[in-house]
Amino acid sequence: MRIEFTLNGAARQVDVRPGESLLELLRERCGIVSLKDGCQPQGQCGCCLALVDGQPKVTCAIPADKAAGKTILTLEGVAAADRELVATSFATAGAVQCGFCIPGIALRAVHFIEGNPTPTRAEIARAIDVHLCRCTGYVKIIDAIELMARTRCGEAVPPRSDAGGVGASLVRYQAPELVVGDRLYVDDMTRPALLHGAVLLSPHARARVRRIDTTRARSHPGVVAVVTAADVPGKRWYGLIYNDWPCFVAEGEEVRCVGDVVAAVAAVDRRTAREAAALVDVEYEILAPVLDPVEALAPGAPQVNPKHPNLLGHSVIRRGDADAALAASTHVVRGTWTTQRIEHLYLEPESALAEPAADGGLRLFTQGQGVFDDRRQVAGVLGIAEEQLAVELVPNGGAFGGKEDMSVQAQTALLVHVTGRPVKLTLSREESIRLHPKRHPITMHYTVGCDEAGRLTAVKARMIGDSGAYASVGAKVLERAAGHACGPYRVPNVDVEASAAYTNNPPSGAMRGFGANQAHFAMEGCIDLLAAKAGLDGWEMRWRNAVEVGDLFATGQVLDKSVGIKKTLAAVRQQYYDAKQQGRAVGIACGLKNSGIGNGVVEWGKARLVVEPDGTISLYNGYTEMGQGLFTVLTQFAAEVTALPASLFRPKVDSTYALGCGQTTGSRATLFGGRAVVSAASKLKIDLDRGGTLAELAGRVYAADVMVDDTTAPETPAATIKTHTAFGYATQVCILDEKGRVARMIAAHDVGRAVNPSLCEGQIEGSIHMGLGYALTEELRLVDGMPSTFKLRDIGVLRARDMPEIEVILVEEPEPEGPFGAKGVGEIGLVPTAAAVAGALEAFDGIRRYTLPMKDSPAARAMSVGRIRTRE
Repeated sequence: MRIEFTLNGAARQVDVRPGESLLELLRERCGIVSLKDGCQPQGQCGCCLALVDGQPKVTCAIPADKAAGKTILTLEGVAAADRELVATSFATAGAVQCGFCIPGIALRAVHFIEGNPTPTRAEIARAIDVHLCRCTGYVKIIDAIELMARTRCGEAVPPRSDAGGVGASLVRYQAPELVVGDRLYVDDMTRPALLHGAVLLSPHARARVRRIDTTRARSHPGVVAVVTAADVPGKRWYGLIYNDWPCFVAEGEEVRCVGDVVAAVAAVDRRTAREAAALVDVEYEILAPVLDPVEALAPGAPQVNPKHPNLLGHSVIRRGDADAALAASTHVVRGTWTTQRIEHLYLEPESALAEPAADGGLRLFTQGQGVFDDRRQVAGVLGIAEEQLAVELVPNGGAFGGKEDMSVQAQTALLVHVTGRPVKLTLSREESIRLHPKRHPITMHYTVGCDEAGRLTAVKARMIGDSGAYASVGAKVLERAAGHACGPYRVPNVDVEASAAYTNNPPSGAMRGFGANQAHFAMEGCIDLLAAKAGLDGWEMRWRNAVEVGDLFATGQVLDKSVGIKKTLAAVRQQYYDAKQQGRAVGIACGLKNSGIGNGVVEWGKARLVVEPDGTISLYNGYTEMGQGLFTVLTQFAAEVTALPASLFRPKVDSTYALGCGQTTGSRATLFGGRAVVSAASKLKIDLDRGGTLAELAGRVYAADVMVDDTTAPETPAATIKTHTAFGYATQVCILDEKGRVARMIAAHDVGRAVNPSLCEGQIEGSIHMGLGYALTEELRLVDGMPSTFKLRDIGVLRARDMPEIEVILVEEPEPEGPFGAKGVGEIGLVPTAAAVAGALEAFDGIRRYTLPMKDSPAARAMSVGRIRTRE
């Protein structure tokens, strides 16, 4: 069926395919990339927004044939002055992080302000309700739209900060291009003769694959290749720690979760590839899945993964005699806390593009959190040397830990290997949710004591986490939960054990907080319970027990520097007591989070500054930009050291140089990557100070590799224990309104040094948004190992209208091992949040809640999301 419509002022004629959405038509055949596919066909993320006959519409939910006779406007067709205004406003306000959702919001803002030139913040929040942002917490997005409105009414635009030193709020690298959709993500990229890939996932949590028949798929018109386990020329199993995850499950083997890949297809377009994948015939022998971690560890339980026993990891921390200390304590509290499985729900689904290289190898464009790990694993699958595989990072549309593990990189590369043509493979939202690892659900049994004055005496805890079908970094998450089991408190006697178990559920791995969130929810609950017994309020109880320089971390590490927890408590003290005096329900919680993986792991920061012939400086490093602003802060370090303008630096990550640093995880990229950039920049500065010009220095490479190898492995006897390089600290206060809704969050964070205050605030605001969802509405429920829903609103990520007022207080307690005193802030922002909300709710209705999310609470009932409808 051929339809005619007007697109950005030009008449178009396009043949519409049966079942095609307007989003598919605009992206795949009209070349519109400002519209993104975040959830097709749900229409619940707003990334695909266009103006249809002057009205904002989510195009993934509109059949393409309905566009006949319509006038369609996307950001590509917006007047140049409006494009400049929206780009400048969002960049100046710091409203851009990963940027994937922003073009849709930007177009909404242009349309909204035309009809409402002087909006209130509440009106803006309601207007963007269809839009989901996982990064920002919406605060700075609303700031940006306010700024747009004021500017259109004649107010001067505040000058944008392009100066680049440490401490300046330099505009995020490529922010204007991100706003208007000009900076491409993997799925926006194309190549001549490009093929499109699709995968077939297992519908069962556990079953034996008896037969795979690709006959019907291969004969489908437009199909170029179908691959299965039999086509893998190299190693089929890979992983970050254990090689226990197959890129394809073979005949005769078991599928272990509903995200297992059975086959992949390359075809002339995405729709054809998906149709063909559905034609792969698989005969399964369905087996009873192991879905409970306790049952998985019971004698006689089926072994979930053939590469490893069901006990994936077991961490033990013991200091002193906890049992004796508890027996002698004046007050003792006990309880069992449970946390839920959480979907990362980054807005950009997994995507990879690979192509043959001129030298006979391959080139892979990846959105992963560790491109050199991707290279190692993909090369293994293909059976080639790593040097034959070039990799390049395409900064992604959010990750939060969920893109550490491989997703479709290997399958995409294999299709290129087989076809000899470029291939792009992008997952749907449902496939993304089924395939990638989640936040661990953990059950925690705590016993904690204190003396008559409220000073802690002992912590005894037992934890068990569901790591799902594959190892990922699950053992390390439970190791981290154990290490953070005492929170930021002085505890003389510690007895903690934490276990990670394999099950047939979707894998659990890294997610922002990495076990610390779960442990703090339990520990902070114990602090509240003990405070009541000791006759103390929440602030005073925490002040008496907060660690100071010279005190011990739970593991026995002496905290000898940059311990800012008491400064964060002091920063919120007055507001905490003012709210209590006003009769408000108030909760308070503290937190700490490691910066650097530590635990005996050798870590690196690597950088290369390359002076280019055009006078710019390429800034290579080994860590991933995923919305946290890494490229921007690394640029600021380089600009600070060299005294050159920030605009000269061009950050990038690829395999031009051997800069493998592992995953962008553990809040370490700024800490270690920054140190390497400072070192490399210092070498460039020497040549500049000798009178060298950039033109004269063209072609020179300034290198720095910083190794950090002084941390202590768990349970290793050592005279001095150093578990982690650095720690971030925080105190958060939650204030409810008279109906029990979250009205205000106050977050005081020790960030070491605020390299870029605007970006730092944005990270914390976004973390609190995620933390409130974790506390109240978010969960990924499973039925027989399959998610019960894939709908974004059901999963429970908060919308703009659900967000309270947020006040961020940046506390600087410089970290001597960090660049210019900085340490990581990407994870600490939501570590105390759920506990602060739980404390406020208890103050409101007298109920102490032990299970997340707290959906039975008035605060949760006030939210617009999180009402799961079970899959039938």
